[in-house]
Amino acid sequence: MTSSSSSLLPSTERALLHRIAVGQAEGRAPSLVGAVGRDGRYLWSGARSCFVDQGPDADTQYRVGSITKTFTAVLVMRLRDEGLLELGDPLEKHLPGTGVGEVTIAQLLGHSAGLAAESPPPWWERTPGTIRPELRDVLGDQPLLHPVGRRHHYSNPGYTVLGSLVEEVRGEPWEVVLRQEILEPLGMHRTSVQPQGPHAGGWAVHPWADVLMPEPAQDLGLMAPAGQLWSTASDLCRFGGLLAEGDDRVLSADSVREMRTPAAPPESGEWESGYGLGLQLVHRDGRTLIGHSGSLPGFVACLLVSVDDGVIGVALANATSGPLTAAVAGDLIRIVADAEPRFPEPWRPMPAVDESLLELAGPWYWGTHAFGLKVVADRGLELHPLMGSRLGARFLPQKGGAGWVGLDGYFAGETLTVKRRPDGAVDHLDVGSFVFTREPYDAAADVPGGVDARGWRGLPQ
Repeated sequence: MTSSSSSLLPSTERALLHRIAVGQAEGRAPSLVGAVGRDGRYLWSGARSCFVDQGPDADTQYRVGSITKTFTAVLVMRLRDEGLLELGDPLEKHLPGTGVGEVTIAQLLGHSAGLAAESPPPWWERTPGTIRPELRDVLGDQPLLHPVGRRHHYSNPGYTVLGSLVEEVRGEPWEVVLRQEILEPLGMHRTSVQPQGPHAGGWAVHPWADVLMPEPAQDLGLMAPAGQLWSTASDLCRFGGLLAEGDDRVLSADSVREMRTPAAPPESGEWESGYGLGLQLVHRDGRTLIGHSGSLPGFVACLLVSVDDGVIGVALANATSGPLTAAVAGDLIRIVADAEPRFPEPWRPMPAVDESLLELAGPWYWGTHAFGLKVVADRGLELHPLMGSRLGARFLPQKGGAGWVGLDGYFAGETLTVKRRPDGAVDHLDVGSFVFTREPYDAAADVPGGVDARGWRGLPQ
C-alpha cells in the first residue's frame, strides 16, 4: 500500500516502499507506516500490514512514546523566549517543593540533571497514571542518582517535571497548552493525548513464534509529557518541518537551532549520537540527523530530520519490539537525499553594496594562519580558514553597530570588531582577542607582543 502527494521519481518511490516492506517483514510488525517530508511539507507515505482489510495510511494514529518529549521541550523553549523563565534557572524558582529544585531547566531538557531513568515501580508504561497522582510519586524517595550536570542520563521523570513546570507557569493543563501553542498553529489535527480513530492497536509479537498478544494502552497521568501522545505520519512531517526550519507561529529558527546543539557529552561508546534540548542527535550515512525515537508497549516510532538536506523521515509501527524504526526513518531520508538531492538556491547579488564592509573582505592572518573574510547578506560576515585551522565562524552585526557576534564554530558568541588607526584606515580585526592582520605579523599593525623589527629572514649562512 502506498500513497503520494509529491512528484518524487517512480524509482525513488519504489525504493522507499521497498524499505518499508523490508522493515515490516524483518521486524515482524503487524503494520508499519513510513513517510517523507521535504522543506517542511509532507511528500510521500507508504505502509505494509499483516491485516488484509485494515491497512494503515499516513492519517492513521500510532502511539509515538518519547517523541512527546520534543513537544514538551518546545513548550519550555517558548516560555524562555517570552521571558517567563531562563534555561539556567533552578527548578525551585518556578516549581517549588519538588525535592530536586537545585537542578536547572536546561539540565532537565538535556537529561543531565542526574535524575533516575524511571519512576518507582510498578512499571509506569503498563499501569494507570492514577497510581502516581503527585510528583513525589513519580520522583520517588531517591530521585537523584548522579551528580547534577555531570553526565547524560536519560530520565522520563525529568520530562514529567518539565510538563508540570509548563502547567505551573502557564496556569493551564499541559495538554491544553500543547494543543493551543503547537498542534493548532501547525495544523496537527490528528495528534492527540487520547487515541482518535482511525488508530492502530498495540501488539506484542512473541520473540520465538509468529503469534500476537494485545498490549494495554494506559493513560499515563502526570507522566504524559514524557510519552503520552498519539500521532500520524503526516502530522509528524509537519512537526519535523518546525524542527528543521523553525516557525514563528510556534518557535523561532534561532531557538530551534539552540535545541539542536549538544547539551551534554554522550555516554562512553556512544559518540555517534548525542542529545540537545529535547532532541536526539544522530550521525548516520555521513549526515547529522535530529529528532526523537519513541516506544511504549505495543508501539515503536521515530522522527528524524536532515536539516542540511531538508528531508524528514518518519516510521511508525504497532509492535512492542522488533521493527527498527530509527533505521527505517534514517534510510528513508538517505534514499530521497541521495536519489533526488536538494537544488541550491540560485546565487543572487546583494541588493546594496556597503563600501565600509567591502574594505574588510579578502585575506586576513592570525599570526601565520590564513583566513578569508567574506561579506554576505544583511551586513553579515563569514570568516573561513584557508589552511590548517579549525577556527572560523559566521557573524551577524550587533545591535547599535558596535561589531559582529559569532553564530557558530570556534567564535560562537564572540565579538568581532574593527580596529582603526587615527587616520581611519583599518589596522586589524579583533575577534575574541585574536588579532587578524592583512599580512602575516603585519609590522604596521598593533600586534600583541610586537613584531621583530628585522622582519622575515632566510636561513643564516
